[in-house]
Amino acid sequence: MNKKSDYNQLIYTDWILIETAFDPDQLHSRETIFTIGNGYLGTRGSFEEGYIRALPATFINGVYDHVPVVYTELANCPDWLPLILNINGDRFRFHEGEILQYDRQLDLRQGILSRSVRWCSPTGQTIDIEFERFASLADQHVLGQRCQITPVNFDGVVEIQASINGYPENQGFNHWEAIDQGKTAAGIWLHSRTRGSRIDIGMAARVVLLGTESALQVHTAPGYPTITATFLATPQQTVTVEKVVTVFTSREISQPVSAAQEKLAHLPDYITLRQANAQAWDEVWHYSDVAIEGDSKAAFAIRYNLFQLLIAAPRHDEKVSIPAKTLSGFGYRGHIFWDTEIFILPFFIFTQPALGRNLLSYRYHTLNGARRKASHYGYKGAMYAWESAVTGDEVTPRWSLPSDFYGNDIRIWCRDHEIHISSDISYAVWYYWQATGDHEWMQRCGAEIILDTAIFWASRVEFNSEQDRYEILGVIGADEYHEFVHNNTFTNRIVQWHLEKAVIVNDWLHQSFPERAKELDEQLQLNPETKSQWQQIAAKLWIPYDSSTGLIEQFQGFFQLEDINLNDYEPRTQSMQAILGIEKTNKLQVLKQPDVLMLLYMMRELGDFPYNQKSLQANWDYYAPRTDITYGSSLGPAIHAILASDLGKRAEAYQRFMQAAMIDLEDTRGNTADGIHGANAGGIWQAVVFGFGGIKLRDSRPAANPHLPQGWTGLRFKLHWRGEWHEFNLRPQITQGESHKGLILFAPSSSPIHGVIFDLDGVLTDTAEYHYLAWRKLADEEGIEFNRGANEALRGISRRASLMLIIKNKKYSESQIQAMLARKNRYYVEMIANITPKDLLPGAIALLDELRQQGIKIAIGSASKNAQMVVERLGIADQVDAIADGYSVQQPKPAPDLFLYAAEQLGVPPKQCLVIEDAAAGIEAALAAGMWAVGLGPCERVGAAHVVLPSLAGVTWAGLQAQLSKAVV
Repeated sequence: MNKKSDYNQLIYTDWILIETAFDPDQLHSRETIFTIGNGYLGTRGSFEEGYIRALPATFINGVYDHVPVVYTELANCPDWLPLILNINGDRFRFHEGEILQYDRQLDLRQGILSRSVRWCSPTGQTIDIEFERFASLADQHVLGQRCQITPVNFDGVVEIQASINGYPENQGFNHWEAIDQGKTAAGIWLHSRTRGSRIDIGMAARVVLLGTESALQVHTAPGYPTITATFLATPQQTVTVEKVVTVFTSREISQPVSAAQEKLAHLPDYITLRQANAQAWDEVWHYSDVAIEGDSKAAFAIRYNLFQLLIAAPRHDEKVSIPAKTLSGFGYRGHIFWDTEIFILPFFIFTQPALGRNLLSYRYHTLNGARRKASHYGYKGAMYAWESAVTGDEVTPRWSLPSDFYGNDIRIWCRDHEIHISSDISYAVWYYWQATGDHEWMQRCGAEIILDTAIFWASRVEFNSEQDRYEILGVIGADEYHEFVHNNTFTNRIVQWHLEKAVIVNDWLHQSFPERAKELDEQLQLNPETKSQWQQIAAKLWIPYDSSTGLIEQFQGFFQLEDINLNDYEPRTQSMQAILGIEKTNKLQVLKQPDVLMLLYMMRELGDFPYNQKSLQANWDYYAPRTDITYGSSLGPAIHAILASDLGKRAEAYQRFMQAAMIDLEDTRGNTADGIHGANAGGIWQAVVFGFGGIKLRDSRPAANPHLPQGWTGLRFKLHWRGEWHEFNLRPQITQGESHKGLILFAPSSSPIHGVIFDLDGVLTDTAEYHYLAWRKLADEEGIEFNRGANEALRGISRRASLMLIIKNKKYSESQIQAMLARKNRYYVEMIANITPKDLLPGAIALLDELRQQGIKIAIGSASKNAQMVVERLGIADQVDAIADGYSVQQPKPAPDLFLYAAEQLGVPPKQCLVIEDAAAGIEAALAAGMWAVGLGPCERVGAAHVVLPSLAGVTWAGLQAQLSKAVV
């Protein structure tokens, strides 16, 4: 299905982007969006014949060179595209003659860029020309180019010139020295070297002419080796020019020129190479495709953005990463930011985990640069650069040069104060480990990253003795409109999270890989005191959070800044900082991008503090209207789309998603010419999968809770989780209304039962004793009285609610509460590690088997966040259709949300569901959901249920139905 864009003659099909007219005003942005690549290199969509003011570029990942002011940049490599046509003496070029027909297509499925032109020369001769190019995904060192020439109304002489241009520029700066060039039996070759970094490049090219007889000649003008051919053309006769190029650098091989020549000599023909490329793309799309049904524009947009990520990801090199503008433009000089880890990496972790591992390994190989930065600023450990390149040293420019002659230079403070990146990288390491179970990489690389950056934070935080808390002063948070602030909540909380995980990783390493642990202890000077210090800092690091409202202050003093109504400045085409100036914007409650909301997004997957529905709603209401979501940062819209989905704001979620999806295709921010917005492309995938797909991660599998935008009839994608692939084919679902706020208890209708939802603890197995022992151990450590009688009050309620009952009126900070919750869970997990199917309670397995035989759907509805693990260890995962656990909903029992979610996962209406529970809170939740309820235990605890039984021992489905039929409706 085709979708015509309102933006300058673009058509979107399922897989192909079509440009139907050439617009010189869009030259540079179109060069960006028609970029092709293969992870080793990227080539902008410039014309083969050249064009005035064009910005052609081929960037090879990792080929950086020195440049004044900005330290280093990706060097624009020798151009492999030049293909000049002379038609009876008239040179083919777009700014001369007349373009009669024009069509340019980017085929995402095969990674092929093509262009079809009917051109009338200044002397009136009309010719059809078709170009095609690809960067082989099957062999990263191979590039293919083809030109087909068909005269329409003339006989004449046509000359072709196929070249390698050794004089590329980075917007006026040439990084290359010409070393040598020449010809071989196969064609031509070029040898160049970067001026500062001394990286050698070898390129070789051959040309094959089909459809005519002509001798090929080689011309070796300095820095511009060329193959030429001249032939007599006749009307309707098609002549094909096939050009194949090979490229190597000294980064991957010691003799790149010889390697390029050798490979070129043994390559098959152009068609065979193109077919191999297409097959490689088929394999990639098999796992990475996202298919949207019912919205052709969105369907193309998601594939387009994923294509741009796939062609920028290093497939065979773990010492490079994806630059902020990918390999498609000169923006940000090819530097790497937190964009890769937080926005881009999830797509690769869950669809191309080997590439995700490469991207994280880059951070391991640049640890020494991070250590040098920490040392420079007087700190310990590893402090990652805000912008990095090859070595990991800081390459953020110190100054931004003005665009007019009399303007002042602008100091760039991100290099000094935007330091949350060290924890952002550790966050990515942790989630890669959780998703893949890659213990080998974790012990070899990941643990060192997390531990050494934790050492940095221990030296960076400051203790406020008057407030008895740790603080982080003088930072820039995710929101870059405010420089040099104190106690930015995003930074403080991600550091706290980081230190908590560092303790876990350190313990795991000592238990699982003691030799590596010993090695790192010696290398990083780790000892038990270090671990205690991390725990103390995490417990006392200040988080400006109001528990009564759920509102979070972005940083200390933010609420005292002057407020602003962004609607007063509409319509506009600039950022608020451009309109108001840096100093004025710094004093206002206006955000460049999500900051508090970004924190909530990063904590949402596991429901970590401060993510909960109350906090999300409060902070959305406060911060979303104050965020410059249109012209602030491109990182914002996708994150807003995900959180809006969480809040049930489907229309706004879709609006923000499409805003993100079309940033480059429609150049909505006016800077696509600088390159693809890589972080935004990654955020788009997250918005679809985590937002609209509602994916939540579990120990054994990812689970979906879809809320598709209006008009979407289907959403399909695959996710890789711990060695297995999970396919999702999501369709629109009838959603439940709002939760019953009053928890009014009532009996369901007489509809037949098609789904049974089991609580876990006390129903199918008895882990209550383990919970009690874990709580008692925690209480003993805190000096709190706790016994079995007190434990009875905890039955059926959430972990946090249980802790609140245990500590009573004793005062703890939110961070201390979070630390205690983590400790209790750790104790519990350790205790249940040895659970087996023998721990199923009497009657459980027999009833489960009978229900399966009767075709009744089965779900687990447990408040525990460890339910998935327990189900696996009990050996009943194959008998369960869905699991609703402590991660699934925000409101715990006695709210009905958990059971409503379970019913939705089963695809069974609530009135056709039966809940089997052993806690009063669970029975109340089941009745509030409009479901049948069976209580196990004494009547004083579960007497509100329709049927009360002592246990499942001897219970049959037929007998249970008989008792339910007697219940009062």
